[in-house]
Amino acid sequence: MIFTGKNVFSLQDMSLYITSLNSGSNGNCYYIGNETEAILVDAGISCRETEKRMQLLGLSMNKVKAIFVSHEHSDHIKGLPILASKYHLPVYITNITLQHSRMQLPQVQSFKAYQPVLVGNLAITAFPKYHDAEDPHSFIISCDGINIGVFTDIGACCGHVSKQFSKCHAAFLEANYDEKMLENGNYPYHLKNRIRSGKGHLSNSQALEIFVKHRPAFMSHVFLSHLSKDNNCPVLARQLFEDHASGTNIIIASRYEATEVYQISGKSQLIPISKKRRSVTNRLQLNLFEAFLLTN
Repeated sequence: MIFTGKNVFSLQDMSLYITSLNSGSNGNCYYIGNETEAILVDAGISCRETEKRMQLLGLSMNKVKAIFVSHEHSDHIKGLPILASKYHLPVYITNITLQHSRMQLPQVQSFKAYQPVLVGNLAITAFPKYHDAEDPHSFIISCDGINIGVFTDIGACCGHVSKQFSKCHAAFLEANYDEKMLENGNYPYHLKNRIRSGKGHLSNSQALEIFVKHRPAFMSHVFLSHLSKDNNCPVLARQLFEDHASGTNIIIASRYEATEVYQISGKSQLIPISKKRRSVTNRLQLNLFEAFLLTN
């Protein structure tokens, strides 16, 4: 137990709970919360699918108090209007992003970089990043000295990204594409150039460089996020990071299903609190990739 004045906190109380509800070009949505309140970063899957996945994980939408929007691309906002309206949730979004999203939202709140927004005991701090959107931001969510970072849709590492990553106990880190797979794949040349431009997405090797150079000693888990369906392989990405993990656990944030819910304590231990089987689709995908690796 920890005593602070009239209040008593247990180590269990000093925790954050996180999951990726979906991560990929088909939709992005991340849940971060404590025992009493939570926020969503982006709402790129439908309201119905968000509700379904949270229910399967034992999470309640009643704890969600706000939605934070990183940028206006459809895979980050397409579920936003219905979800925000149904649950009467304030949406934190910059004025420029709102303008280019062309959405009508019931409750809009603006935010600015490095000006923390308080949602109950959660403090959400936005910071700018390189991406081909009008006013893109990433986020650090903090509570009781625990920091969770959402680092996706980033074209290149910058001082904002490296500094914030170095503060995180756990992070969702984009590892969008394998460079050889993108180069040899069927995407048109202009799309390949958009992805690998300084305002597109992070490759596996770019994400690994951030991880190796800027990971703090207390970071226990990294969720590899926003993996391309066509230009990446979950097995390859995980193995690349595990070879340099030095005790940090590596998790794939799937484009097909939610991850388990993980509890992050003040001791920087990430413990799964929900158990669920991988979907047949995800298992089949991983098995096919493993077979590919064995035969090549």
